[in-house]
Amino acid sequence: MAFAGPRASISGVSVGDSACHLTIDDLVLGLHAIDEATPTARLSLIVRRNGDDNVREVVERARLTVERGLAGDAWERRLPLNPDAQLAVMSTPIAALVANGQPVTLFGDNLFVDLDLSAEKLPVGTRVRIGGAVLEVTPKPHNGCKKFVGRFGADALAFVASKELRPRNLRGIYFRVIEDGDVAIGDRIEILGPRTIAD
Repeated sequence: MAFAGPRASISGVSVGDSACHLTIDDLVLGLHAIDEATPTARLSLIVRRNGDDNVREVVERARLTVERGLAGDAWERRLPLNPDAQLAVMSTPIAALVANGQPVTLFGDNLFVDLDLSAEKLPVGTRVRIGGAVLEVTPKPHNGCKKFVGRFGADALAFVASKELRPRNLRGIYFRVIEDGDVAIGDRIEILGPRTIAD
């Protein structure tokens, strides 16, 4: 399935195209095809949510910091700041599947990655290096909501939230920044392992 790029007018109030909504059977078939592919462990897209209505801005590179997360992103305006929700992350192939031709910026996530985000592969506390930054998987669940249904359909929410598939984290996960650094689209992702007691 092709990766749908950004569209300039996408914001936090944007709705989806119901003609693009897939059935749960189609989504499961698409997931099987994704499972047969080998992920490249790369950063595919960086999205900053700007302004009062969270207009999505795709950037080629960005600075990630412990204090600010993705500088200029909506996370900084949601007080009190919750480090466990600092960076919303989604698998690029899963996003492309669910979006079905719609821009993946509709999801509102910050980082789209070609990586298995399942709890088995990336349990809470796992650290990864992307570009010059080190990030850590947080315990906060990343769930679909009413906006998700409006953008991608009820079957899409059932798909990402199903009891059988929930450990796969198909809706995504959250990272927090552990070490400041610059990231860019195409950067390799290195899994460093779980944090240690000394950390």
